[in-house]
Amino acid sequence: MDPGRIVIISASVGAGHDGAAAELARRLHDAGHTVDRHDFLDLLPARIGKAICAGYHQLLTLVPSGYQRIYALTERRSQLSPGVRAVLRSAERRTLRALPPDTRVVVSTYFGASQVLGALRRSGRLDVPVFTYLTDFSVHPLWVADGIDVHLAAHAVPAGQARTLGATGVAETGPVVNPRFTPATERERQAARVRFGLPQDAPLALLVAGSWGVGPVEQAAFEIRDSGTAVPVVVCGRNTALAERLRASGIEYAFGWVDDMPALMHAADVLVQNAGGLSALEAFASGLPVASYGCIPGHGRTNAAALDEAGLAVWIRTPEQLKPVLTELLDGARGHAQREAALDLFTTGPGVGPVAAVLQAMDGRMPAGTADEVGEAKPLIPIPRTAPDESPSHQFPFREFPFHEAPYTSAETAGGTGTAAPVKIRRPSRFRAVLAIAATLFATWWVVPDAAEAAVAHRGYTFIHAALTR
Repeated sequence: MDPGRIVIISASVGAGHDGAAAELARRLHDAGHTVDRHDFLDLLPARIGKAICAGYHQLLTLVPSGYQRIYALTERRSQLSPGVRAVLRSAERRTLRALPPDTRVVVSTYFGASQVLGALRRSGRLDVPVFTYLTDFSVHPLWVADGIDVHLAAHAVPAGQARTLGATGVAETGPVVNPRFTPATERERQAARVRFGLPQDAPLALLVAGSWGVGPVEQAAFEIRDSGTAVPVVVCGRNTALAERLRASGIEYAFGWVDDMPALMHAADVLVQNAGGLSALEAFASGLPVASYGCIPGHGRTNAAALDEAGLAVWIRTPEQLKPVLTELLDGARGHAQREAALDLFTTGPGVGPVAAVLQAMDGRMPAGTADEVGEAKPLIPIPRTAPDESPSHQFPFREFPFHEAPYTSAETAGGTGTAAPVKIRRPSRFRAVLAIAATLFATWWVVPDAAEAAVAHRGYTFIHAALTR
């Protein structure tokens, strides 16, 4: 008997969304299920998704303070603007066509996909359970969409934030991390250091900045080195220009695209991160104490606050705190406590976890841990499909997940096999400046639906234009 098809929709925005989707797909496939994966950016028409991603990248790289303003505005809004609803509606037909008739469950690891799937579920055009897997430790309001059956969270902190925002069916299921990330033995530690050409005896601080290599990475690397507490080992992802600048400036161990992040984490003694994404979760599984420092705007800072609240990663807010905190993480009680708390994330019992939750939904049951405080969890009741012929042929060219043995790709490498051409970060050209301005204008249109706040959009444009053209 066919156990059924599961469709996962993520987004190639950075690497964290795709990384979580890839590991979840691997586990579900190993459990005997057919799994399809889609990039939500490809489900938007006319290459809108790619344009939004490129604009977001440029905005975050060139004018991070502008991104922070936009993020803060979206946090304060409780409803989507007409502009955002129009963009999301444009993906509904393609999304439906990406779901074959034998689909049993749909899982989203990207908030835009969750908004579209929630609308389809709410309107009755989608009659199978829909899950949102929250990839961040902080939950932005856009992650919570009406119509989603279950929200999966890695920890009680994001679960609580999701409930506060009105999310239904919230379950704490632990992180989704590749099993190759494990605490290193002393032998594995020494072997990894030899492999990467790292010092054998010095304490090593692994500094990561996501697949794009964004944020004040150079400053953080210099400050770690100058603190004398650890030797910085920097992973710049696809930003090869950053790696070259660091090496030219005396940071000897600066890498670009790293294929084997589990081994590199085996070599390290502490991880310093700036976004709170998949790399932090991988470090938790590797038994590394984690610090947040030089965080990128928006989700980088809210994730740092959430991780600090959870007792999993200390947030270092000033350069003066860097040396004493790193010292304590390397040799003190704080480092031991954080390692213990982080490893506890991965000690879930039987019948608990993201895969178990999805499989329970396929049996028509709400996942364990989603019961209301005053009652037991109710069975999932499919919403009747009101448009059964919306996509009878399902001919949309969906992409099957390639289940084959391949080099592991993590937060710094996900989205390719390690052979993709690196993306260099150059000085802002006129085109890139216009692209960042366009991204800002679109984002303010996204969150500013009425005339009362039109001045905010104008000020945002003026601010970005001045920053890019001075």
